[in-house]
Order: sequence, then structure tokens, then C-alpha cells
Amino acid sequence: MLTKAITYVDYNGNKKTKNFYFNLTRTELAKMELTNKAGMLETIKQMINEDDREKIINLFETIVLGSYGEKSADGEEFLKSPEIVAKFTAHPAYDVLFMELISSSKSMSDFINAVVPADIAESAKDNKKSINDVMGYEVIPQNNITPINNEN
Repeated sequence: MLTKAITYVDYNGNKKTKNFYFNLTRTELAKMELTNKAGMLETIKQMINEDDREKIINLFETIVLGSYGEKSADGEEFLKSPEIVAKFTAHPAYDVLFMELISSSKSMSDFINAVVPADIAESAKDNKKSINDVMGYEVIPQNNITPINNEN
């Protein structure tokens, strides 16, 4: 989970800093992978190779908004809903965050690594494990999931 302090100017002209919360679960990542025909990594590579900036920005916005939520006071729940996302996109902090993230590929990369589970981010960084190794199952098109036999 990423707790990001964002400084913004509210609509009354007051400068404020507030914490915002972002997180993607293994389930959400698996759904992203399974609902993307070519897989997320291949899709991203293709967008970059084609220099399709519109698709890159749309995908990145999907990741940012898909990871945004409100943490319960006891830390037991991380609530996400269309209403919560709409409230965030109407907030001046969203504008600050979005402009920060699109200003550099490092900012985008750091954000994504911070919102995914730590072991997934680490393996992506090391590039030593596949997504299948990290997730614990093999992702196959048409939503067929085959458990990986780890007894070798």
C-alpha cells in the first residue's frame, strides 16, 4: 500500500497537505492480467513500441484510479467504489498527482511499484521471477487457471 502525502490548493485558495491511499491486491492484478488478451506486460510493451501515448495514459489512469481507495480507521478494510473514485478525481490533489506522475517515467514506475504487493514489485524489479511464479499459478487465456506444482 502506498500512503502518499499530496500538497494542493483547495477550491477556496487554501494550501493543504493530505494523505491519499493506493493499493492493488493480487486479485486485482490477476483480473487485469486475465482480462487483457495479450497480458499486461505485452500490452504495455506494444503501446510503448507504437508510441501510443493515448493508450499509455489511459492505462496508467486506470491503474491510478483502480488503486485509489479509503482505508478504514482500524486498517482492516480498503474501500473502493465508483463514488470514492469520482470524489477523488474531483479533488484538486488528483490533478497534482496526475501531473506529477506523467512528468517522468520514473515517477510512474515508482508509483506502480509502490501500489502492488511488495514481492511482486521486487520480482518485477529483479526480473528473476515470472508473474506466474509470484502469483503461485499459471495464467492461461480464457480464465483457465492451472496450479503450479512447486514440488520439484
